[in-house]
Amino acid sequence: MKKLFILSTLLSLLTLSAFAQEEEIPASPDPAAREKINAARVAYITERLALTPAEAEKFWPLYREFTEKQRELRHQFNQARKQGKPADELLDLEYKLKQQNLDLEKDYSGKIRQTISPEKLMNLRRAEEDFRKLVLQQVQQRQMQQQRRDIQRDRIQQKQQQRNN
Repeated sequence: MKKLFILSTLLSLLTLSAFAQEEEIPASPDPAAREKINAARVAYITERLALTPAEAEKFWPLYREFTEKQRELRHQFNQARKQGKPADELLDLEYKLKQQNLDLEKDYSGKIRQTISPEKLMNLRRAEEDFRKLVLQQVQQRQMQQQRRDIQRDRIQQKQQQRNN
């Protein structure tokens, strides 16, 4: 029952992200949708890793801090690209940021291992990837449904125009 509830909550939240994507909102959805997606991510990962309440209490602040620092590194690269930096500078920056990301991952891996078992830490990557795939799948399904509705609407309009002629 608990899994069904989490899955239904996740699917409804993913629908919100699909709407945000369909409206062509830049890179990230609105803050409310982002919060709902993050809440779904927390529920999904917590369940997949089978975190105890005590583990979750220590794990999530570290994880959020880690992902925020990763986001900052990606932002640095995106800003440089938007500024039209030459390709050679972008490549150098990309390697520098990848190294910083690796160092960050090593650092936080050590911190997180103090809160959860190494097995759960290993499963974390898989859970993150599975969640991303689930979100992408939901977005793609939503886009396909919208395309079908658009095609159907266009056909109806064509038939109405033919009748009127």
